[in-house]
Amino acid sequence: MRVVIAEDSVLLRAGLIKLLESTGFEVAAAVGEADGLLAAVAEHRPELAVVDVRMPPGYTDEGVRAALVIRREHPEVAVLLLSQYVEERYAADLLSAHTSGVGYLLKDRVADVSAFLDALRRVAAGGTALDPEVVSQLLLRRHNDPLGRLTPREREVLGLMAEGRSNAGIAAALVVSESAVAKHINNIFTKLDLPHAEGDHRRVLAVLRFLDGET
Repeated sequence: MRVVIAEDSVLLRAGLIKLLESTGFEVAAAVGEADGLLAAVAEHRPELAVVDVRMPPGYTDEGVRAALVIRREHPEVAVLLLSQYVEERYAADLLSAHTSGVGYLLKDRVADVSAFLDALRRVAAGGTALDPEVVSQLLLRRHNDPLGRLTPREREVLGLMAEGRSNAGIAAALVVSESAVAKHINNIFTKLDLPHAEGDHRRVLAVLRFLDGET
């Protein structure tokens, strides 16, 4: 799998290159700022771009804005954002604009190599990956919003869906059967008034509803 990395920290960039190349990825380019990222994606057409949220010159949301450009101009390129801190609005911005092939993780997750690589592959395959810490903060912040019609277990399931987990992954995390997970997910769809559609699309809609805190 061909990957482009955009990370202004020289040490982290070198670490990502070494990790990915040692686990079967091809790093086509590694840059330290947003303009270089856009040029590298246009030149190499990777399957995946791993992008720091804050990069030169302003160290604000350059990575997010570049990611949105990539998804608009090169929709075949998946994007995984990396952030030093929890900034859930960036996750919401990216997921609200594009409902597949996107992810948002804290940089600390890179240390959990297996989980990090799993997230990379899931995003590159067209799925989503949302950091568990972002999910946790959203759950705490929105305890009394309309999502409150969900039971505690349904909120757990929705949170795991937001992380990008499959039914089997949710079942393993909660130590329940996949049929129980499917029942909870159907209840979530009903309670959030989501229209009948393809299963994956409804999952994305449920996650977006979760991020927005609206029904």
